[in-house]
Amino acid sequence: MGDLGVGFRYLMSGQRWALSHGKTFGLGLLPGLITLVVYAAALVALAFGADDLIAWATPFADGWGSPWLGLFRGFLTAVLFALGLMLAVITFTSVTLLVGSPFYDAVSERVDASVDGNVPTSGRSFWYDLWVSTRDSLRILVRAAIWGVLLFALGFVPVVGQTAIPVVGFFVTGFFLTEELASVALARRDVDLRERLALLRSRRTLAWGFGVPLALAYVIPLVAVFLMPGAVAGATLLSRDLLGEPTAPTGDAAPDTGQAAPGTGQAAPGTGQAAPAGLAKPPADAPAER
Repeated sequence: MGDLGVGFRYLMSGQRWALSHGKTFGLGLLPGLITLVVYAAALVALAFGADDLIAWATPFADGWGSPWLGLFRGFLTAVLFALGLMLAVITFTSVTLLVGSPFYDAVSERVDASVDGNVPTSGRSFWYDLWVSTRDSLRILVRAAIWGVLLFALGFVPVVGQTAIPVVGFFVTGFFLTEELASVALARRDVDLRERLALLRSRRTLAWGFGVPLALAYVIPLVAVFLMPGAVAGATLLSRDLLGEPTAPTGDAAPDTGQAAPGTGQAAPGTGQAAPAGLAKPPADAPAER
């Protein structure tokens, strides 16, 4: 499974970290709950208005007989709602990260501190960081929207549109979810959007292993809210992996990627290759949350 399994293990490690830090987990729920209320209202409005929107967009089908008119417009309604759901999953993360920026920055910083005591900072003001985050989120949204329109069009292809395209949609969503979540830790390291995308493209299966299960889980109402703090924590570990930094929080095992890392001549268990120095023994003075 390689990186696919490693990405999933980072997701699970992040959830365990969040659950073991109750105060941080509780604070991290608030932005998600606020965003969920807004998104739930928007999706309900889309569900009730999708039929009228499709009927307005397809006047050429008004004269079609039964059952073709109902089947055609019913299929388009389902595709439209699926597209809206895909964009909602991606943008939910972006909006929640913006609303809860101070909370999630704190989560990411505490994960960094729990690994090796080193907490990188951008050195920029809060408001400038917020502007950069908003700008990058809009750029990601544009990319996701382009993919959404493409997948919507491919949904008309017989058989493929009803089988393969929804699967591709979840992989696209998972990739962008991973980018959004990893941006919390990578932005503090002055890694800009172009570099973040290049890093994730170089290890797509790692991003998919982390993001696709999350995208599937986010479809279930309320689940996204409870997974957000752990998703940010796990994405911080994934970001450290992308940059070659140690990835094992105190008391947690690091996913075995089978790749060598600098800093020690010791062998990682089961690989015969060098292991990162931060994995052998975390610093005694690393801050810990009670």
